[in-house]
Amino acid sequence: MKNIAIFASGAGSNAQKIIDHFRNSDKGRVAVILCNKPGAGVLDIAQREGIPAVLIEKDKFLHSDTYIALLQQYQTNLVVLAGFLWKIPGNLVKAFPGRIINIHPALLPKFGGKGMYGHFVHEAVIAAGETESGITIHYVNEKYDDGETILQERCIITKDDTPETVAHKVQALEHQWFPVIVERLLSK
Repeated sequence: MKNIAIFASGAGSNAQKIIDHFRNSDKGRVAVILCNKPGAGVLDIAQREGIPAVLIEKDKFLHSDTYIALLQQYQTNLVVLAGFLWKIPGNLVKAFPGRIINIHPALLPKFGGKGMYGHFVHEAVIAAGETESGITIHYVNEKYDDGETILQERCIITKDDTPETVAHKVQALEHQWFPVIVERLLSK
C-alpha cells in the first residue's frame, strides 16, 4: 500500500475524487492532506473522511524542512497538488524528486505560471479566442507549471462558452483523469 499526500487550497473536489478512487484500493491511500487556507473545503473533506489534515504555516513551508519531515513521517510515496496555489520550494522538490505532481486547468505551456489558476485561466482562454482547452498533469519542478508533462486531455471551446462553462468542462476532465494518473504513477 502506497501513501499519497494531497496539498490543496480550496474546495477539494479533486482531493475528494482521489479519496473516492482509492477508498477500497490495495494500491494506495490518501494518508494526509495539507492545506494553506484556514476554512478551505478540503479541510472539511479530510475531517469527514477521517484523514489527518495539517494547516501549513507559510514561513515554515518556504524556509524550513518541517513539511519534508512530516511527509516522511507519513511515508509519502507521491505528493499530489490538487488546487494548491503556492509554489513548491526547492527543498521539497529535491526531497521528493519525480514524486510531486500537479494538475493545471489549461493546456500548458499556454496559460500557465504565477497567478494563472482557476477562473483567471478560463478567462484568459476565452479572451484569447482559443478553440480548445483542457488539463495538464505534470511533474513539479522549481518553476510554476514548468515540469515534464505526464498527460494532457482536451475539450472543445465554442463561441458560446463562458469562463464558467469552460471551468465545468475542464473540471470534468480533472475528475476523470487525475485519480487514474495518480494510480498509474503509484504502480511504477
